[in-house]
Amino acid sequence: MNKSITEGLVLAPPAFAAGLNVWSRQDGLSGSDTYDNSGNAVLVAVDQDFGGCLEMVKTDSVQKLRWMGNTPIFPGCYYRVTIRVKAISGNLARVRAAATPVKANGDLVFGATTAGPEVALSAYGRVETVSVILGTGNRGGVNLTFGQDVAFTHVGLDLVGPNGGTVRIDDIEVEDITSAFLRTMMDWVDVRDYGAKGDGVTDDSSAFERADADANGRAVLVSSGTYLLNNHVTFNSPVRFEGRCEMPRSKRLSLVRNFEINSYIDAFDDEEEGFRRAIQALFNFTDHDTLDLMGRRIELTEPLDVQAAVYDKTTYANQRSIKNGQIDVQNTASFDTTTVTASGDFDPSSPRELTNVPNISSIAVGSLVQGPVGVGREVYVKSTNVSTGVITLSAALWGAPSQQAYTFRRFKYALDFSGFDQLQRFVLEDVELLMAGRSSGILLPPAGLIFHIKDCFINGPRDRGVTSHGLGCQGMLIDRCQFLSTEQQKDVSARQTIGFNVNANDTKIRNNRAVKFRHFAVLGGSGHIVTGNHFFQGDNDTLGERTAGIVFADAQAKTVFVGNYVDNAYLEWTNEHDGAPDFQSEFSFGGLQILGNIIFSSNVPSSYRPIHIKPFGQGHYINGMTVTGNNFKTIRGQSLERVDMVDTTYAELDYGRFTDVNVHSNTFQAVAKQFQNPVTVPVVVNTAAASWETDLADYMPFKGRAKVVTAVLPDGAIRTGSNAAVWTMPYASGSIGANGQSARVVWSEAVKGKVFVTARCDAPT
Repeated sequence: MNKSITEGLVLAPPAFAAGLNVWSRQDGLSGSDTYDNSGNAVLVAVDQDFGGCLEMVKTDSVQKLRWMGNTPIFPGCYYRVTIRVKAISGNLARVRAAATPVKANGDLVFGATTAGPEVALSAYGRVETVSVILGTGNRGGVNLTFGQDVAFTHVGLDLVGPNGGTVRIDDIEVEDITSAFLRTMMDWVDVRDYGAKGDGVTDDSSAFERADADANGRAVLVSSGTYLLNNHVTFNSPVRFEGRCEMPRSKRLSLVRNFEINSYIDAFDDEEEGFRRAIQALFNFTDHDTLDLMGRRIELTEPLDVQAAVYDKTTYANQRSIKNGQIDVQNTASFDTTTVTASGDFDPSSPRELTNVPNISSIAVGSLVQGPVGVGREVYVKSTNVSTGVITLSAALWGAPSQQAYTFRRFKYALDFSGFDQLQRFVLEDVELLMAGRSSGILLPPAGLIFHIKDCFINGPRDRGVTSHGLGCQGMLIDRCQFLSTEQQKDVSARQTIGFNVNANDTKIRNNRAVKFRHFAVLGGSGHIVTGNHFFQGDNDTLGERTAGIVFADAQAKTVFVGNYVDNAYLEWTNEHDGAPDFQSEFSFGGLQILGNIIFSSNVPSSYRPIHIKPFGQGHYINGMTVTGNNFKTIRGQSLERVDMVDTTYAELDYGRFTDVNVHSNTFQAVAKQFQNPVTVPVVVNTAAASWETDLADYMPFKGRAKVVTAVLPDGAIRTGSNAAVWTMPYASGSIGANGQSARVVWSEAVKGKVFVTARCDAPT
């Protein structure tokens, strides 16, 4: 760039021969004294070294010579002022090139350096050359660095030292030497040209903003150095970083045109800090709703507290997403689990609270709660109130004593959202959390809506893949993800990791794959849709035990479980998060539909059951359940006795109260007793009898009673002992026998023959 060529600017003053009335004895301002008729300066028409020149007698301690014309100053432009001088007689002075900086309104700029290095005139007639390079950038070789308030300068020289000497001064040259600092053709501007120091001490925020404003379609270069930014900085132009930035956590760097992880890592010269700063900008309106990790692997040496990275927000409801990369957890002590043991008081009237917890300040929000009695699976600390000693839990306790000791285990998560009060519509897409058993994966916010995890790998969590410690899972979506356990080589009984848990309602869990966790999921709440997933949890133990793949922890599940592949894991339905687990007047176990699934097992004992109901209180019953179109199959081990069971560890069901139970159209391989409701069985009596009974225990789901007979259909003629046909109609009764699982057909006389009896475990309404 050369402004004198490209824009025709006049940079150098005229020759002295044009007149001395434009040469000031002071700073060059309009109205200042000139050398015209001054008495100590004359024009010399011919000099053997200079041709025409100015001869001057030094009479002031600092003898100034300034052109009263303007040499304009532009960001990114650099000028060299060159002057040749020789002593003629008298005392030998020292000389230096100089320039007076002036604002656009004509006022002097105070405090700036105005002169270059001095050169001593050491002999008469010897020509000395002095020069100075000036501009706006703090660059090597630039003698006079002017601030952004400088609009132009008055160039010239100073004579210093003893008075009385006479010197001759050749015409002053000013040349544009920008090309010595910048490329001849540029599509970028450098922040240093706009006053940035890059010394790590000076606040360069305003210089960055000026560079961005002046880029006008070009890129901005942050050249080598350390730039302190004490204010928010937004680049609306593309920017690239050779140097690095330092900012307080409360300030943010917004890169509008290249909003992706590589730019932020370059800006802060650190992967973790760059990731945090990019997240901060993501939540602060950069004209982008997505942070692209560009396929990059980010190494984390400590849990990433997302809210702390955002800094200035605890609630957020606009859609934001992070996609396309890998987060690699490093093996550091920052990810170690914190364990606290503390006593607490429990009142059944407030089943989600522990009170009078003495060391509550050491118990972290998001801690898993475990206790000897009354604590269900996946109960977490939702909040703490240190002043009152009260802990609020994510789920209710049941049957806990008035006081007992609890263990609080705070897992550490690669991505921790627990610092938000509420977060809505956040998306994690096509990201692998590579934990290698060093940390857990994602801790959700305590409240929120529609947290979406899709096409992600939750790879090797130490304890948990995704944890909800409150209601931040409301409406959560988990789509096409892979959950890969670190415990794949362990027997089932030794596994402790859990894929994810839910406390709130209306989640969609679709098309995921989970490998060998203790549980793939613990689902509290209701209204869930679980479809297209494949989770498998077997081991090589001969006739080994299995654990629940999914735990439905709400009696009123209102959940559709359809089209899944359940492999060596059972489905468990409980009410373990009910603070008053005994049935009172609420809805009991109901609303669960298990439709069209492959439910497979191998190398298990005959006692294994793929579907469990486990009541934690008395008086419950099945109040609406559908199990249809499923394929139950087992291989290699023992044939299963049956596929359904009631776990009576804590309580029985009320087997005579079942309603709206639909179990039909399932297929079975290597299952002895195949449950159905309604069930139709043949009853054959070869010796005439007036009362026929059939035991339906093999068919009734979940130990249900043969509550009602809905049809009796003879297969051929019914005959007396003498083979006479009987045309009278029988009556039928259900709930026969000690367990109520038999049905009875009663005739008007002793008869024999064959009938089909249809019975149900639930009375039709």
